[in-house]
Amino acid sequence: MKGLKRFRSMLSMWSVLTDTASIIVGFYAASALYLGGVVGDHASNMVAVCVPLFLIFSLSNNAHNTRKVDNLWSGIGAATGALVMAASSLLLIAFFLKVGAEFSRGVFFFGVLLSLGGIVVVRAVTRAFVANRIDQGIYSILCVYDGVPMGPNPGSGAIDARAMGLHPDLSSAVGINRLGMLAKGMDRVVVHCAPQARQAWAMALKTLDVRCEIVVPELDHFAALSISRRAGHTSLLLNSGRLAWNHQLVKRGFDLVLSLAAMPFLLPLFAFVGILIKLDSKGPVFFRQERIGLGNRPFMIWKFRTMRTEMCDANASRLTSRNDDRVTRLGNVLRKTSIDELPQIINVLLGDMSLVGPRPHALGARAGALLYWDVDERYWERHVVKPGLTGLAQVRGFRGATEIEEDLSMRLQSDLEYVTTWSLRSDIRILLGTVTVLFHKNAF
Repeated sequence: MKGLKRFRSMLSMWSVLTDTASIIVGFYAASALYLGGVVGDHASNMVAVCVPLFLIFSLSNNAHNTRKVDNLWSGIGAATGALVMAASSLLLIAFFLKVGAEFSRGVFFFGVLLSLGGIVVVRAVTRAFVANRIDQGIYSILCVYDGVPMGPNPGSGAIDARAMGLHPDLSSAVGINRLGMLAKGMDRVVVHCAPQARQAWAMALKTLDVRCEIVVPELDHFAALSISRRAGHTSLLLNSGRLAWNHQLVKRGFDLVLSLAAMPFLLPLFAFVGILIKLDSKGPVFFRQERIGLGNRPFMIWKFRTMRTEMCDANASRLTSRNDDRVTRLGNVLRKTSIDELPQIINVLLGDMSLVGPRPHALGARAGALLYWDVDERYWERHVVKPGLTGLAQVRGFRGATEIEEDLSMRLQSDLEYVTTWSLRSDIRILLGTVTVLFHKNAF
């Protein structure tokens, strides 16, 4: 158990040292590249100020926590945020002290970029190097089973309380001492017990100096997000509603900035595709269809028309299949390249959709023979955020026709994961990842 804690400590210390080294090397390398050598005190002064500031910010946002090292993107995001804060502070200090002669803007900007690059590379290499060790588990967890059967793979930290003579009896100093000895060095103690024993175990666990939990299987079907207190009673948080107002503001601002920036490039493409659609078949350029949006409220979605006008399916009562006779020749190309979805940028600007979110579906959409919500009642939970042009499910390859119920289940799980773990970083990652799945075997 001490070995696991020592490993975590060494991993966190390694993260501190390598991030610091990346910043030092980054600024001195920038000086060598930009000034032709380590000229003057430009790099030294920047390092002297930036490194302590970076350590202050990175330690405060847990950038060197073992979990951050394990979760590569989360760790890089935390370290990047700390570096940006440190660099911004350095700029303010240089401005107020008016140290223009000792402050090279070129060295500063190249130094920040090189430092960031070094942090990303070293963290990626570190994660790859310790991947096997991390996957084996780096936390010591004591699982106590009292009167309930162990699972098929209980793990090395599982014990049978009754077989060991362990009882949650506060009147027995020997019993409480024994529990304390078993919990020594552990990161967490988890108790699985019968309902009638939970109160006794709860009282006993409160005497320990480690994090303790009691498993309550009866709560599983509630799918609660967390536990809170209401009017002196324990309550289950089942839904956090929409994103917090500041997250909504950030997400909406991100959508508008990127959408408006893309419009000068998209408008000529829209005109060109519109002409091709008119030449290919009779009918309107755009196809509008009612889809389920935020709060399970309907909205009209914009798409390029890819089907023959007389065969368009406004209710999506029939799944589009490979070599579908309703799809035009040009429609096949637009669908395979996902160009038919681009007009939904209009929905983003109108506020009906976001760039990233669960894909919106028509009311008649089915997985196999069942409507989506008949397959899984959790389907409606995905609509606590705006639907998106792309989403986590699409990046993972879960797209195309839902021919069987499992097709919906896999993408629904991804949608619910996105809803509960949203961050601006995840939106950026999903947008970048979408580029790799534009041409997908399930796009037809």
